[in-house]
This record gives sequence, C-alpha cells and structure tokens, in this order.
Amino acid sequence: MMSDLASLTTEILENIKKSSSLDEIETLRVDTLGKKGKITSLMKTLGTLSAEERKAKGQEFNVIKEKITHSLEGRRQDLELRAMEAKLTNEKVDITLPIQPEQNGSIHPISQTIEEVISFFATKGFTVAEGNDVETGYFNFTALNIPEHHPARQMHDTFYMQPDETGEERVLRTHTSPVQIHTMKEQQPPIRILIPGRTFRSDHDMTHTPMFHQIEGLVIDKSTHMGHLKGTLISFLRAYFGVNDLPVRFRPSYFPFTEPSAEVDIACVREGSEFKIGAGDNWLEILGCGMVHPKVIENCGLDPEEYQGFAFGMGVERIAMLKHGVSDLRSFFDSDLRWLRHYGFKALDIPSLLKGL
Repeated sequence: MMSDLASLTTEILENIKKSSSLDEIETLRVDTLGKKGKITSLMKTLGTLSAEERKAKGQEFNVIKEKITHSLEGRRQDLELRAMEAKLTNEKVDITLPIQPEQNGSIHPISQTIEEVISFFATKGFTVAEGNDVETGYFNFTALNIPEHHPARQMHDTFYMQPDETGEERVLRTHTSPVQIHTMKEQQPPIRILIPGRTFRSDHDMTHTPMFHQIEGLVIDKSTHMGHLKGTLISFLRAYFGVNDLPVRFRPSYFPFTEPSAEVDIACVREGSEFKIGAGDNWLEILGCGMVHPKVIENCGLDPEEYQGFAFGMGVERIAMLKHGVSDLRSFFDSDLRWLRHYGFKALDIPSLLKGL
C-alpha cells in the first residue's frame, strides 16, 4: 500500500506543477483530498492495520496530505498572480496617448486692463506702488486736503472700521490716493508712480459696486506742468482705445487735492443703441486729473515753492467696460464662467498698448 502511496503522491505533485488554470487546481484538490479523493480513500484503509501500524502510517499520511495541500496552495497563488498581471496588462491605460484637453483658463478683464495700463506708463518711466486696503482717516482724507465736512467723509459713502489703539479713525480706503501721501512722505522727488488697487465705497448698482479698482498716477518734481499732464493722458487714451486721432477734452473741475483740476472727456458717437468711441458730436467723461495742490505737497513735508507735479485717477472697471462693451459693472464680479470665457484673455497674451500709438 505504501509503495502505491509514494507513487501516487509523486504523480499528484507532478500534475499540480503542470496545472495551468485555477479550475485544474480545484479539480486536482477534489480528486485527491475530497471525500472520495484518492488520498482520502487510502487513508480509510488504516482501519485494517494494527494500532502500532495505524499510528505510524497515519503520520506518513498526514505528512503527504500536508505536502499536497501546500503544493496546491502554492500553485493556486502563482496562477492567481499570473491572472492579475495579465488583467493589468490587458486593462491598463496608455498614459502616453494624448488626452482630450480641458478648456484653458483665461485672464480676467480687470487684470488684463491693469496690466495694459501698467505696460503703457512703464514706458514713461512710471513704477508701480501699492498700499494697504485699510487706511487711517489722516492718509485717506486729511492729508489730501479733504475737509471734515466733505460728503466723502460721511458714513453713507465710506466704510468706517473700529479706531486703532490710539483712537484714530480707520476706513476702507475710498481711493488709492493714500499711497501718494505715503510715497511723498517716504521718498524724495523726483517721483513718478502708478498706483493700481482695490478701493471701497458704500454704493451698489449697474455702474457702482462696494469694491472696485482704481489706477492713479503721480508725478512730483521741480519742472512738471499742466502741459506734461495733458500730453501724457492724451497719449495714453489714444493708445488704450486704439484710436490714433481720438479727440480729448480737458474740462475745468474741482478736486480738493489738485489745483487746477480737470475732468477728461473723450469724443464718442451715440446713434440709437449704438455707441462708438472716436470722432463725433458727443463727449464722455473718462477720468479726473490736475496739478497736485500745494497744501498736499506741504502736508507731505515737501516745499510747494520748490516742488510741483500732477496726478490723475481712473476707474479700471469703467475703462474696461468702455473698451470691451460690458454694460453692467456687476458682471465683473459674478464669477460666471461663460462670461469669463467670452471676455477673458489668453494667459500667454502679453499686454501692450504700444501698438495703439
């Protein structure tokens, strides 16, 4: 019997090695170790042996049974691993193939407009200056020659915050002009800066939002005059709107921080629902400007008898709306992807207004 068992064991182990599928392994397990399997059937003959022989042969059967079980399990794991590798090979994604590209993002018209303005004035020797959104009443109003009774200092126009530790009033800046004061206090002339940034006023409708953007310019030296101001702004407006012969008008006005002051108008055509910038019978106000008030220069620790200069300011949203045909200022802040895709600019576009000169 035991010689038959050894021969059978060798045969079974060889068949296990030759098996090529999990189904074959399962069939071999049942035929060998199942209730009616070959090894099981031989183990049933132990009952015909004496107690001593049954004990000795039983241990040999257990060793053979364990060896076959171990071989079956090892072959099963090997075949499962091969099946998994084949599945991974057949189902893998070829990442070297091109995928359907996602739609690229775009530059917001506000950011594009700011960069275009900066690119123009950089050619005129202006550098960019920035400041804080929260300012003291002194820098936002008093140093700019804005009196206590001025409407801009009232609660209905300005966002007031808690006073600082010294009790001085603090506001969300209503214009970027405080940066002019900081610069004149910290830097000796000549000064030539451009100041883009967020500003805040208590207003909200189609042409006003509580937060909006301004760009201001400031030039301080010993010889700058009104002619320089006019030449600079005329060149800028013609370049920005791409109209080389754009008529520009300077209309006398009043600002507390400039003297003389002027509103700048550009010519336009209005015919029914059509609006076009260029030579025409109508005028459109576009920005404010003037020669820096001597009192403002004095408030910054400079001698107004020695230094003078000019300043100007414009709303970024306003000039962007006019250039790109946007009718509602609030749409700049709606985060509407369809609107952004329509009015946005490619990320690789390099802003430049030189081509408009």
